[in-house]
Amino acid sequence: MTEQRVDLEERFRAELSALEPRPSRPVEQPLDAVGLTGAQCLDLFESQATSRHLDLTARRLGSAKRGYYSIGSSGHEGNAAIAAALRPTDPALLHYRSGAFFVHRARQVPGLDPIRDVLLGVVAAATDPISGGRHKVFGSKPAAVIPQTSTIASHLPRAVGLAFAIERAARLGVTCEWPSDSVVLCSFGDASANHSTAAGAVNAAIHTAHQGVPLPLLFVCEDNGIGISVPTPPGWIEQSYGIRLGLQYFDADGCDLLDVATTATQAVDWVREHRKPAFLHLSTVRLMGHAGSDVESAYRSPTDITADLRRDPVVATGRLLVTSGVATPTEVIARYDEIGGRVAAMSELVCREPKLTSAAAVMAPLAPPHADLVQADVLRRGHSVTQGDSVTLAQAINQTLAALLDRDDDILVFGEDVGRKGGVYGVTKGLQKQFGVRRVFDTLLDEQSVLGTALGAGLAGFVPIPEVQYLAYVHNAADQLRGEAATLSFFSQGQYRNPMVVRIAGYGYQKGFGGHFHNDNSIAALRDIPGLIIASPARADDAAAMLRTCVSAARVDGRVCLYLEPIALYHTRDLHQPGDNAWLATPSDADHIAIGRARSYGDGDGDGTDLTIVTFANGVPMSLRVAQRLLSRGIRARVLDLRWLSPLPLDDLLDHARATGRVLIADETRHTGGVSESLCTALIDAGFNGPITRVTSEDSFIPLGPAATTVLLDESRIESAATKLLTR
Repeated sequence: MTEQRVDLEERFRAELSALEPRPSRPVEQPLDAVGLTGAQCLDLFESQATSRHLDLTARRLGSAKRGYYSIGSSGHEGNAAIAAALRPTDPALLHYRSGAFFVHRARQVPGLDPIRDVLLGVVAAATDPISGGRHKVFGSKPAAVIPQTSTIASHLPRAVGLAFAIERAARLGVTCEWPSDSVVLCSFGDASANHSTAAGAVNAAIHTAHQGVPLPLLFVCEDNGIGISVPTPPGWIEQSYGIRLGLQYFDADGCDLLDVATTATQAVDWVREHRKPAFLHLSTVRLMGHAGSDVESAYRSPTDITADLRRDPVVATGRLLVTSGVATPTEVIARYDEIGGRVAAMSELVCREPKLTSAAAVMAPLAPPHADLVQADVLRRGHSVTQGDSVTLAQAINQTLAALLDRDDDILVFGEDVGRKGGVYGVTKGLQKQFGVRRVFDTLLDEQSVLGTALGAGLAGFVPIPEVQYLAYVHNAADQLRGEAATLSFFSQGQYRNPMVVRIAGYGYQKGFGGHFHNDNSIAALRDIPGLIIASPARADDAAAMLRTCVSAARVDGRVCLYLEPIALYHTRDLHQPGDNAWLATPSDADHIAIGRARSYGDGDGDGTDLTIVTFANGVPMSLRVAQRLLSRGIRARVLDLRWLSPLPLDDLLDHARATGRVLIADETRHTGGVSESLCTALIDAGFNGPITRVTSEDSFIPLGPAATTVLLDESRIESAATKLLTR
């Protein structure tokens, strides 16, 4: 690392020192056709050189064990000219090599110091203004840079959603922090361009624009020809994206400042005028390897490394300043060294800044709850959802969505088939007709794009309610939840949030339809995501109240909520016998269910004293039927419906466990990785010393047809387990 750092600095000085001074020219005089002046070139060189010195210093701090991040931007410094072509209010979602862009953008905003801000991230200081020492990211609320922590294309769907939502907010009159004529900038690498997420996002942008929907988004591919150690074939990016109908294509030499400035200005102006997506292919080089620990010579030839060094954009801009007469070689070198001195001095200062020292401090941004404010928002009066008649689960969700859309202009409902069809199961039926296609709309068949639209809409001031058609389909886009939605608040200290309520139809027990893609009982990949709320109602009245709570938690606290709807209970009316209508309920907008509060059945005076059956979703009516049969044998069982699967209602669980001294967990998810594992652990950790047992579904995918019953939890197994538990 030290040799590479010294080599770059020596090359810069040697290259500039070898140049002959040229006759000076006024700095206000344009140097190219777009009117870039000498003064502007000097300003861009300032940003480029600052970014370079930040890279070098990050490596030096890493070598000294005082810094923790050194994926640099060296060779990509031409992207400073893209920042200059944009407005400081244009939202930017940046690649981790867009350092010069970040520096130049921050320098355009009064009061910001990009040198200090970047270095605070490098040393993981708690005073880092964007992440608070949690990660080194390019982000700044005042500079409209939305932080990205893993830019392997995962941020592209969000960028598409944001470009869509800015326009939609203006049309609907929803308050949005971004100007209505903004251009959204999204940068990424050539290797990331091959990721399915990138391909899907670009396709979604073109698909949206093809329908005449405004989508002002500029994709910038910073192509240095290699992904860690894997070369990108020459011409691949142009071949992949240069001929896409509906995607305006621009390309520039990222090592030539004038070319970048000219082309970036054209691209930005085109997007701002046409409100359509464009693709800017920026040819760059990668200097000093992938990251601080990377030994580039292990997989690249000396010839290739030397060829990249000859294209060094910082050297190229220095040469431009000299050959155009804007500055002498001595002046350029002096300015470069002066910047290096400032960066070095700041690096010593930031090393003295405090670090995060406790779990509580680290976890503080994970959407801190304000239960009283959430409750107040839930109980704001609008159109009442109480219809006078008892309804099914599906009807309750439909009525509640209608009431929320009627009350709050910031709500959007969307997903595959939710509009014209009204959902596969009719849950959103009639909503598009009542509230229009701008608020209730169909999306393309791509879960990453559905969730990306929600991520962008949340940034633009909406409370989006996307639908993922089946639980199994969530896994197609899990990184949009795990890597994007769940991390934004954490890595921005709550300055940016992802308010959204994702409706998901799930679980098993569908009769005459299914297979494992339409019947899925695995939520293990969702329950361990920090800060994620998972609601799972079983009854109509709970469904309405919990949906309102999720929407208010999203609006008030920026929470990311998953709302799991049991498909098999959508249209269920009866509980104990045909025609009893005992599973219908009457929702009321006066009801409020706090996050993490369970519901109990059969725990009145003299009831439910022998056994507590803990369950959720489809397990609730099954357990209630079992409890009735047990009662006929003189056994009094209470049923506890968890309702919330993350966070679990641990206080209620312990109260009801201690009330009977025996706990049976009826868990329709899988034996391994299912909810019951956490429930057992929680009881043991809390010191509960009564007998505990659990019954679950098998560790299997759910097959088609009647065979599904062989692997799913059923009432007979619940009753048998209860009987055995009572004999202990």
